[in-house]
Amino acid sequence: MRAGAAAQRSGCVRFVALGDSLTEGVGDPAGAGWRGWAALLAASLAEDSERVRFTNLAVSGAQTRDVLERQTPAALELRPDLVSVVVGVNDTLRRTFDIHAVAAHLDQVYGSFTRQGATLLTACLPDPGAMLRLPGALARPLARRQRAVNAVVHALSERYGAVHLHAADDGWISDRSLWSADRLHPGERGHRRFAARCHALLAETGRATGEPVSPEPEFPAPTRTASLWWLATAGTGWVLRRCNDLLPQLLCLAAGELRHRARGTGARLDHRASAAVSAALAALPETSTEEAVAQWRGNEREAVLAEGTVEVVGPEATGAVGTAASAGAVAAG
Repeated sequence: MRAGAAAQRSGCVRFVALGDSLTEGVGDPAGAGWRGWAALLAASLAEDSERVRFTNLAVSGAQTRDVLERQTPAALELRPDLVSVVVGVNDTLRRTFDIHAVAAHLDQVYGSFTRQGATLLTACLPDPGAMLRLPGALARPLARRQRAVNAVVHALSERYGAVHLHAADDGWISDRSLWSADRLHPGERGHRRFAARCHALLAETGRATGEPVSPEPEFPAPTRTASLWWLATAGTGWVLRRCNDLLPQLLCLAAGELRHRARGTGARLDHRASAAVSAALAALPETSTEEAVAQWRGNEREAVLAEGTVEVVGPEATGAVGTAASAGAVAAG
């Protein structure tokens, strides 16, 4: 039986959040730690928030491999009804970035939860170069990487019937009131907006029945002094780690950007990224996807028979990687 149907009978909803610092809640302080969009969403999933069992396994700095190898096994043991998987930005900020590895990791993660009958919640995200307002030659390689990750997330979300939030090109990027001092993580307003949009998508399919997340902050915004202190301590450490890992390669990528633009061949870099995304998706094993989708449909059909009122909303027949070409177009866009 579908996990969600069983949970409705038992009177509780199990929600597990996987990912990196965004899902951990960085930017939305609460007491000595962080709260974040996932905790805010959890409180809105049911009319009685006491019915929600929320576990946040997200860890700052996590990459897709970390979610696959460390967070997913722990989450599967909890047998969630709803699982959010929002990750990928940290992959783009490493010199080891490999879109084939990202696609393989996410395919395994999504498939594991789909086979178990959980509802998947995913999201595509803005590129870090735009958030940090880096110069064009430095920002474009990061933007290209994030578009590639988003294209993979789009394609796999469709294949596995996920509830997917399109947050890459949202107007919130330019609204500084939604972001914390580091420009990479939302502040409380931003976390609330992210949670509210997720709630709206889940409510459309009957998976969220509580009151929507309020857009109004509960706590006063950090003072300028507090923000500067955070940047001088935690923020400085982050910059130093990224400088050691990413900066040398990013400078090389920027030099390549400048050479291609001088020659008028900048479009070649986008085409290469598009081809890489298509190849990464095409390389995924078909059997795992077909089995997961079949299991997903079986879970939904059982829920219909058991409850009589559940609408079956799922992926169309996917075959191999039918979305590879369209995903490549997204990556190049």
